[in-house]
Amino acid sequence: MIEWLDITILGPAFVAGLLVLATHVPLGQEVFKRGIIFIDLAIAQLAGLGVILASRLGFETHGWEVQLIAVGSALLGAWGFSLLEKHHSQIQEALIGVTFILAATGSILLLANNPHGGEQLKELLVGQILWITWAQLIPLAVITGFILTIWFGFKLNRHMGFYLLFAIAVTSSVQLVGVYLVFASLIIPALGSRGHAISLILAYIIGILGYGLGLIFSSVLDLPSGAVIVWMLGIIALFVNFLGKNRNI
Repeated sequence: MIEWLDITILGPAFVAGLLVLATHVPLGQEVFKRGIIFIDLAIAQLAGLGVILASRLGFETHGWEVQLIAVGSALLGAWGFSLLEKHHSQIQEALIGVTFILAATGSILLLANNPHGGEQLKELLVGQILWITWAQLIPLAVITGFILTIWFGFKLNRHMGFYLLFAIAVTSSVQLVGVYLVFASLIIPALGSRGHAISLILAYIIGILGYGLGLIFSSVLDLPSGAVIVWMLGIIALFVNFLGKNRNI
């Protein structure tokens, strides 16, 4: 076995990427339709703020209390955003941006006196995808199955239903892959496949190739996996968009 292609490390990471993409690709396309591009960053940051707050309260990092607070923070934000769409749609995007920056700076303030605060904040943003274990994928797989069943089985994509599913999906993934990869998984495949007849299929192709090649190149070049995956997603999205439009896909 080639050392830099260790399947015991890359295997769980790639499967984690597939599970994240399974929900984030269709949700990302819905985000584009609604014109609320930064909602994923805001909700991801709210979930991260919940994790940091729970840790400051003394709860175990991977304990159920932390998960409950993280989900609660994201759901509260989702509920607020759904009200904004209904009653204040004209300023919704601006308020989503304000929510993101408040949550981001709130995280910094909570970690200000923590000697490991910088490391914890970095982990929240860029994730630790190469450290994911098979056991950690089980809860994510269950949540992914639930979200996909509701989304494609019941077409629950209006108002509160969309926001609740979005909050659950983002919260379940942000602690594994980080805020940057969550945003990239939602937006870049949707952007690259936008306007094509088979946009959903192309979006999944962009995501799968981005994660697969990103993990390989990051391992070969010994670079941070999250950052390389984001760049590969961007490059592939640009290529697919150009190729698809020229061939009328």
